[in-house]
Amino acid sequence: MQSSSHKIEIKISDKPVDYNEALFFLENRVQQLISKKKNELLWILEHNPVYTKGISAKNTELIDDKIFPVIETNRGGKFTFHGPGQKVVYVVLDLNIRGKEIKRFVRNMESMIINILKDLNIKSHADTKNIGIWVNRDNAEEKIAAIGIKVKKWIVYHGFSLNIKVDKNSYRGIVPCGISDKGIANVADFIKPLSNIKINEIIKNNFFKVFGL
Repeated sequence: MQSSSHKIEIKISDKPVDYNEALFFLENRVQQLISKKKNELLWILEHNPVYTKGISAKNTELIDDKIFPVIETNRGGKFTFHGPGQKVVYVVLDLNIRGKEIKRFVRNMESMIINILKDLNIKSHADTKNIGIWVNRDNAEEKIAAIGIKVKKWIVYHGFSLNIKVDKNSYRGIVPCGISDKGIANVADFIKPLSNIKINEIIKNNFFKVFGL
């Protein structure tokens, strides 16, 4: 365990961030953390519209490559959408000091997202077969948060996305996360939208409850 003086940098971007720029930043931060030049990181942002392809995605799950740019990435998972109305939460965390258990890390991230939604008065759950966080709406199970991570020398990075008020039509060009028989949900389907500041605070508070040292 680290001492109480351990620092986790909090980075919040108010303007949309280009996906490739974010990926470059994350890769650099991983190297900086490995070499102990920088601290761990929590980064909350929104991306410009893009489809990203995880390492287990199939080409047949890309329905239309002309709607948004399609970017191959090194995170786990399949195709997903990032864009306006969605909170993207990236982490760069050192499992050398947190325990080298990737499955436990994913479970902890799932619990964190469930608690974020609980603070928004939204009941959600994880699914052992389909990674991510799900809600029940109109007697149907819908995905509200996607998780995708990468581990390099026991540094875990990437993170999750949470739909706040996404245009669901944006998903029409892909099979989201490889799942064709379930829908997409927004926080706004359940509650009136909160301010960015309030949502960011809820995310930060729950992050530190789970991952603070």
